[in-house]
Amino acid sequence: MKYGLPVVAAMILGFALFSVAKSNAPKPAAAPPSTPPAAAYPSSVGAVGLIESSSENIGISLPVPGMVTNIYVKAGERVAKGQKLFAIDDRDLRAELASRQSALALAQSKVDRLLRSPRPEEIPPMEAKVREAEQLFQDADVQLKLIESVRDKRAIRDEDLLRRRIAVKIAQARLEQSRSELALLKAGAWQPDIDIARAEAAEAQRQVERVQADIDRTVVTAPIAGEILQLKVRLGEYAQAGQLAQPLILMGSTDHLNVRADVDEQDASRVKAGAEAVASVRGLSARRYPLHFVRFEPYVIPKKNLTGDSTERVDTRVLQVIFALDKGAPLFAGQQMDVYIHAEEPK
Repeated sequence: MKYGLPVVAAMILGFALFSVAKSNAPKPAAAPPSTPPAAAYPSSVGAVGLIESSSENIGISLPVPGMVTNIYVKAGERVAKGQKLFAIDDRDLRAELASRQSALALAQSKVDRLLRSPRPEEIPPMEAKVREAEQLFQDADVQLKLIESVRDKRAIRDEDLLRRRIAVKIAQARLEQSRSELALLKAGAWQPDIDIARAEAAEAQRQVERVQADIDRTVVTAPIAGEILQLKVRLGEYAQAGQLAQPLILMGSTDHLNVRADVDEQDASRVKAGAEAVASVRGLSARRYPLHFVRFEPYVIPKKNLTGDSTERVDTRVLQVIFALDKGAPLFAGQQMDVYIHAEEPK
């Protein structure tokens, strides 16, 4: 026991010294998982690039919200201009369209009725009424002449004479009224009434066209010929209208691909139009792709790190330069690239 405790302490001390020596032993340098990118020109400007379609990526959205009832495409499919992409529920609009079409038919029928008036069957009764009024007028006139032909005025009362004269005037007025009604009937509909009926029919037609336009907007079609890059719409989902953080469908023309390179603003003056450039995919720096200058985006914008966070805030501003890739390059829209642009020496 006298030597037991010192022996245990010595063993612990030896183990501790061995552990420290082992943890401090030099380790061999680990090779990087991929060759880091290297400058392609003696004087160059490096930039981060993102592959996009030559038409720029188009985020498809809806003009009106609604439940998705049909999807006509899938991711990776090529579509023609005007081809259907997806549709939302339009049952309420179709019911309203039927109601508007009925109102239009009623308004047009009213115009037709006014234009075809008078009916041929309406004229003979009115002409008979005129002939009746003529006969009544003649009868009243005969009665007046008979009473006026009496030579002895004492044989008639003044009241009877006055009544006969009034009866003639009444019969004449009725005759004139009947003739006027016949002329009015033959003249047909009043032009202002026809104009009002036509205006009502035109308004009904515009209402039909408005509802039809709303129905047409429930079917989303491709604005250009291209490829469906991303499909984020599902059957039965309620699709929101307007600009969305995540587009319902992302598409673009991928026959030719472009690279959008972000050049830091302090290097923007060194990059000239028509400059040569090469790019490599992140992690594959050994394979370089030649780029062909297309244009500048002349407005310098805040830099966005490619994290997908739309709320990210950075201080650096960048000039975006658009380059074209050779046709047939085995690349995909959305890939990130390291871009090296031939530039002038900094002054």
